[in-house]
Amino acid sequence: MRDMMGLMKQAQEMQQKMANVQAELDMIEVEGAAGGGMVTVTMTAKGALKAVRIDPALMVADEREILEDLIVAASTDARNRAERVMQERMAEITKGLPIPPGMKLF
Repeated sequence: MRDMMGLMKQAQEMQQKMANVQAELDMIEVEGAAGGGMVTVTMTAKGALKAVRIDPALMVADEREILEDLIVAASTDARNRAERVMQERMAEITKGLPIPPGMKLF
């Protein structure tokens, strides 16, 4: 029975840590870039888009399609960075717990 109580306590502690990380991820901002930094996208680690910056040199009507592609690429880059941040934070919380490989907690 002691083991069960210890396990329950450990689960409650992990749940609190996960809630703290969720709040933290809302505050962490990551930046993705494309076109050698001519387009940058800022988003939270949870994926909420915060800002898009476009170099004025890209504001050419005939090159709209290139600009659109660069915005998508920068967004993808930012999202990949955000996922890495989430994985790092989760690894800190779940260190030592027997969680099956590939299981996502978020």
